[in-house]
Amino acid sequence: MEITAAATPASESRAAHLLVFVPSGDDVMTDGPARAIDALLDGGLGALVAEGELTGKRGQVCVVHTLGRAPMTRVLVAGLGDADGIDPERVRSATATAARRARALADGALDIAIAGAPLDGIDEAEVAQAVAEGLTLGLYRFDRHLHPEEAPKSISGATVLGADAAAVAEGVRRGVILGEATNLARDLANEPSNVLTPTEMAARAQTVARDTGLEFQVLEEAEAAEMGMGSFLGVAKGSHQPAKLIILRHRGGGDEPGLGLIGKGITFDTGGISLKPSASMISMKQDMSGGAAVIAAIAALARLGAPINATAIVPATENMPGGSAIKPSDVLTAMNGKTIEVLNTDAEGRLVLADALCYANHLGLAPLIDVATLTGACAVALGTTTTGLMTNDDALGAEVIAAGEAAGERIWALPMFEEYGDLLKSRVADVKNVGGRYAGAITAAKFLEIFAGDTPWVHLDMAGTDDSDKDRGTTVRGATGVPVRTLVRWALGRAREQEATQP
Repeated sequence: MEITAAATPASESRAAHLLVFVPSGDDVMTDGPARAIDALLDGGLGALVAEGELTGKRGQVCVVHTLGRAPMTRVLVAGLGDADGIDPERVRSATATAARRARALADGALDIAIAGAPLDGIDEAEVAQAVAEGLTLGLYRFDRHLHPEEAPKSISGATVLGADAAAVAEGVRRGVILGEATNLARDLANEPSNVLTPTEMAARAQTVARDTGLEFQVLEEAEAAEMGMGSFLGVAKGSHQPAKLIILRHRGGGDEPGLGLIGKGITFDTGGISLKPSASMISMKQDMSGGAAVIAAIAALARLGAPINATAIVPATENMPGGSAIKPSDVLTAMNGKTIEVLNTDAEGRLVLADALCYANHLGLAPLIDVATLTGACAVALGTTTTGLMTNDDALGAEVIAAGEAAGERIWALPMFEEYGDLLKSRVADVKNVGGRYAGAITAAKFLEIFAGDTPWVHLDMAGTDDSDKDRGTTVRGATGVPVRTLVRWALGRAREQEATQP
């Protein structure tokens, strides 16, 4: 679906669907596109307000058929809630919900009116970006393996109607790139594991690199072994599928090594010898969501021409209970020489990330962010709406949380007190890979902290936020694509900071 920009007044829209926004409260019919449409409909919208059918509350979408009284076929009125709290995230979510409603009604084009109230307090390019993200994310479907009897309904195209066509066009451009990057991560995570093997994940990363101008490299198992990646390769031993360390580089400026984005790439996780119950295994094709996120994020940075250097690293493998698989009580040696007592082979994500973090340090990347569906404990603690953050640098963590807030992806910091590290002490190795029943998300992060070393580092545990069981705002059922947009916004913020400090 193509999304374009125009300065056409809402009242002149000839699309099948016109979307306008209203606030809640006493002034639902505030000046702006809704007021203009109300005039065309002889007060039809105002009558719905008077009857209590149109309230402007968040999440509400009211559909009004024009029946020939206006050039568009139907009007969708989306509520943004209290006027004092309207922000891009509300616009993003309302757009996604309304776009799905429009698609369910009929095929055809969709116009979105953003000029004037109630959005005149927000930069128009920011609003346009939020609308484009909402459209791209909200209309996403993963249906490549379906063969429906008839073609599903679709929005044939969308136009964002604003006052400044150039500003709107730039906002749309940014929003489409961020939305498409998120959908790339969704596509990867939604694929069944017999399709998306480590080899296929590397091949798709190579295609992304070719399409966006990124540098691409893969370390095969023999090369990883030469570099001493015994922790990563230990997880891979139980699988017939060869492991791949996928590396993508964006060189946007300067000679510094740049930022490091590390994503867990377990393309299927049985738990290994510490086998998961069957019910817990069904969703484990998405245990590579962190890897998908960093591939998609660095692709977006390339498409945006971000003036910064960044490298994405994805340790990709299956975790299988084959005859060669590692066993509880085995000892592995990571790239930095640290020995690891494996007490639970289902705590494998931290094992592959350990060597990926060591490799990032080997390349001189800084700061580092790793992203992983790491622990059920984090999902228990924060639920399905919030990603957990742990860090060795509170200022860096605050940057990432702020980027998530701007992206509409909630992130919450958990403590990293020194005492949590005591739970990982081993009698036979430098560290053990699990810390016991309590504080599981934190002890997993404390394990990773050992391999991040002194480099400023953030760990994002998105075990609770990587998947959704229903459509809600920009989230659709299946893989969510979290935290692609957070990573991109954070990196762009770093780029602006670097530019501001250059002589």
